[in-house]
Amino acid sequence: MRRAELVMAVVLAAFSGYLMWKSAELPIGWIPKRGPGPGAFPFWLGAGMLACCAWIILRWLRGGGPQASSDEPYMDRHALNQFLLGAGSLGVMIGLIHVIGVYGAVPLFLIFYMRVLGGHTWLKTGLMAILTPVATFLFFEIALQITLPKGYTEPMFYPIYDLIY
Repeated sequence: MRRAELVMAVVLAAFSGYLMWKSAELPIGWIPKRGPGPGAFPFWLGAGMLACCAWIILRWLRGGGPQASSDEPYMDRHALNQFLLGAGSLGVMIGLIHVIGVYGAVPLFLIFYMRVLGGHTWLKTGLMAILTPVATFLFFEIALQITLPKGYTEPMFYPIYDLIY
């Protein structure tokens, strides 16, 4: 556990530094009459994340906190299996997006994750599997007008587009 905390803090600190460096290619300060520059939010987000990582590393060096003083393994066998199942199902979902689209892959992922791994009731699982793609469609396709991949299910959306546009 102790080593995992340090490794993650160092990796996130390096990522924070990279994020700050790339963000600084754009203006990060205040632009008169326009507001913050386009690089401001990612730059200051990276700076805050870097400060948090520095705090974690400092605590690790002092041996403070339960994780920094723990000799327990980071993942036991059960935690590793849960991680592999979750990551594997997420990988399958991402692969299915190209075949059946976001609005088909997300419900299948939610059904597997909530019912099989989470043990939730069919009512909760079904509600989430139906409401999440609907909310995603309304938000991305209608509010933001950003088209998400639909794969082979795209012809099913033509009547909806005829109603909207």
